[in-house]
Amino acid sequence: MNDLHKALGDISSMRRQMARTTEFHGYGPATLACTGIFAALAAGAQRLWAPDPATHVSSYLSIWICTAFASAALIGIQMQTRSRRIHSGLADEMIHMAVEQFLPSALAGALITVVLVRYVPHAFWMLPGLWQLIFSLGVFSSCRFLPWPMVIAGAWYLVTGLACISVGTNRALSPWAMGIPYGLGQLLVATILFATAKEAGDES
Repeated sequence: MNDLHKALGDISSMRRQMARTTEFHGYGPATLACTGIFAALAAGAQRLWAPDPATHVSSYLSIWICTAFASAALIGIQMQTRSRRIHSGLADEMIHMAVEQFLPSALAGALITVVLVRYVPHAFWMLPGLWQLIFSLGVFSSCRFLPWPMVIAGAWYLVTGLACISVGTNRALSPWAMGIPYGLGQLLVATILFATAKEAGDES
């Protein structure tokens, strides 16, 4: 029985190692493009329902957090089906690896949101820039198993996050301070995925 457990453990380790050295194709270009459209729609919603985010904090947070959850749900559902089709037997390991790379950034973003809103409300204007900086770290962390041009997308979110913070005060809470970075950023990600998939002969 010990030999069987050891053999199963060795097989599991080999599968994890294979997953770490395999480029992940679970993210679909069309799905990522849709999340960019979500960001643009959320910016429009903010303009209508939270024109002054500094005094409508709950509305502002509701719009962007719901957008983030909707985007994550769409990506997660599509990632499951696409990974099982493309990565076959390694799908579970590849999905686990993808989540493992991005989850720390997502948790950091959630915790920073709670801290700023609850304990440092006068610094709330920094939130959009911080979200983008944290998202860039998630992208950079994922680059090791994604096409190398994805570094450009990470750099985009890094630059937009810094720019958002640099404008200071409530101007950083403009609808387009989130809509433009995430709208164009996700379209950039989709373009990179589409171009690299086309080179690999997998455009779906």
